[in-house]
Amino acid sequence: MQHTFTSTPVRLVVFDMDGVIVDSTEVMRQAFSTAYAEVVGPGEPPFTEYNRHLGRYFPDIMRLMDLPLAMEEPFVRESYRLAHLVPMYDGVEELLHTLRAGGIRLAVATGKSGVRARSLLGQLGILDLFDLVVGGDEVARAKPAPDMVRRALDELGIRPQQAIMVGDAVTDLASAHAAGVRAVAAVWGPGDEAELRAAGADMVAREAFDILRWCVPTEARTAAAAAGPVAS
Repeated sequence: MQHTFTSTPVRLVVFDMDGVIVDSTEVMRQAFSTAYAEVVGPGEPPFTEYNRHLGRYFPDIMRLMDLPLAMEEPFVRESYRLAHLVPMYDGVEELLHTLRAGGIRLAVATGKSGVRARSLLGQLGILDLFDLVVGGDEVARAKPAPDMVRRALDELGIRPQQAIMVGDAVTDLASAHAAGVRAVAAVWGPGDEAELRAAGADMVAREAFDILRWCVPTEARTAAAAAGPVAS
């Protein structure tokens, strides 16, 4: 079901991580390929299919693809080893600072484990900008179930109509809508706009600062633009 944007002020933005905050595609490709070679053996790793399930918890993806759960250990090991190669998308850090300055709470709901997500966000120097980071292993049901979004709402004391979720995958939108939260499709990364619109995206953001259209009062946006980029 699509949700209509109203005048209700947004008090919480829940972000997916991969494909929204960080550009992790190549690191994931390398980690997946190594895990596949170690556990399955020779052959072409089905990364394209894996990529279609992004947003879900890794073991859930393995079950969907009928691949060994033993792939998780080398995948996680390689993801940690290569984490220094994962960049943030342009404009994301500035967006986070602007939202915080506007009094908006921030959360992450990711298919990564919570420990790994917080480690990467800490390495990037942005962990402290988030009020809550929830991993796929920290709820009873990972995305596309609403559990991660509902946990953010409950722990931060925010009503669903006061929140939006920003994601680049159909699973993100499904999770948001199941929690009664409006879903913004992020297409500044690998997100497919046509696919996400068909899946019921309430709005589409083509660059990070598009999020401010629905979150921060006009005067705060004007001040942020005048101040220029936030120093890293």
